[in-house]
Amino acid sequence: MFFKQFYLGCLSHASYLLGSNGIGVVIDPQRDVDRYLEEARVQGLTIRYVIETHLHADFVSGHRELAQRSGGEIVIGKLAAAQFRHHAVRDGDTLDAGALHLAILETPGHTPEGISILVTDREHPELPAKLFTGDTLFIGDVGRPDLSGSAGFTAEQMAAALYDTLQKKILTLDDSVEVYPAHGAGSLCGRNISSETWSTIGAQRLANYALQPMSKAAFVALMTSGLPEAPAYFSTDVKLNREGAPTLSDVQQPQPMTASQVAEEMKRGALVLDVRPSEIYGPEHIGGTCNIGLDGQFASWAGSLLDFKRPIIIVAESTDDVVQAVLRLARVGIASVRGTLQGGIEAWKKAGFPTLSTEQLAIEAFARIAASRDATVQILDVRRSSEFATGTVPGAQSIPLADLASHLNRVERGRRTYVMCGSGYRSSIATSILEAAGYDEIVNVDGGMNAYREGGFEIVEPLGVA
Repeated sequence: MFFKQFYLGCLSHASYLLGSNGIGVVIDPQRDVDRYLEEARVQGLTIRYVIETHLHADFVSGHRELAQRSGGEIVIGKLAAAQFRHHAVRDGDTLDAGALHLAILETPGHTPEGISILVTDREHPELPAKLFTGDTLFIGDVGRPDLSGSAGFTAEQMAAALYDTLQKKILTLDDSVEVYPAHGAGSLCGRNISSETWSTIGAQRLANYALQPMSKAAFVALMTSGLPEAPAYFSTDVKLNREGAPTLSDVQQPQPMTASQVAEEMKRGALVLDVRPSEIYGPEHIGGTCNIGLDGQFASWAGSLLDFKRPIIIVAESTDDVVQAVLRLARVGIASVRGTLQGGIEAWKKAGFPTLSTEQLAIEAFARIAASRDATVQILDVRRSSEFATGTVPGAQSIPLADLASHLNRVERGRRTYVMCGSGYRSSIATSILEAAGYDEIVNVDGGMNAYREGGFEIVEPLGVA
């Protein structure tokens, strides 16, 4: 068996190519599909099946384009009601690819149509089977039951279905079976996903909190409590994946724009998206822009925070970064990029337009301010509620980044505001949101809570969680 996992960091997304005797199978492909086609060519594989474990909500899949370009057949659960040509499968169905035997398990719970694929190699029966679980079972976690792919069902109903899936199907498998999910740490499709990208049924039986012995009622209560709000773009991506997204060649490419043209487009309502790292964006940037750096989980945050219909103009350090930004935006369904600032921030300054600066504060200086408990300043922690609950700095209030734009009334104007997250990435995004809303005296805490903990500074129990 040939087997390869592809991992896309900005979406915490894992996809797979496996094959035998010249026949290939791709599972849960990302939107840009060249990597599968190239690897299949190198390995001498013809892609026969393109399998989707479910209708993904957090990214746009490349299943349709990959099938068109490879001649393969799209396989998806019957309950997906897919609107493109496909092979609908149900529990107990099987597929063959060379010596590989693929058994389909219906595994609802994250979504109604979810399937898992149990793969065995008939030429090497001594090898452990591989289970591709999509978003049903993660490493250290299970899929959320409340996302857009479950429309028409309550979170409680889906959690109950997930319990049955885990107990009656997943946990009946041998401990040696290898588990390969569609996501890793950082994905919004789970709450406590490990940074490991594969495991075994036996290891998960012991270590995964959601697989520990408990009643169905207790499991449902656990799975439906404390869930963060699902990003608004998830419903858009489910719809695109059910219809089959256009090929990437159909996505409009941005036009180079002069500084004057960008300024005019901003007056007409265009958003300038600055994709430079926070340490470069902070000291000098265009006022009113949104900073989401390419060096972090760019696609997920862009999908969560941006208006899909609003025209976008990109500011980047290089042409390659512009290309990457357009691609990553397309991966979550954003196709509204109209232009890019030719010459970057230097061209903006040479044209005589002003720039703004956001102070980047070292962690030692911030720790002294936090320890002083100065009532004239405010400290804003934009990590997720679950992160905030593990401890924060004295006097900090929690407003998760995803909620900030709709909770600006909780941030007092006229006070010096220190913004922190885990590393400084999300807090930089938050400072750009605050600045665009007219706040001043905003400071980004460099290194965030990670650096604060490493420094051994005082950590307190949170006063309240948003």
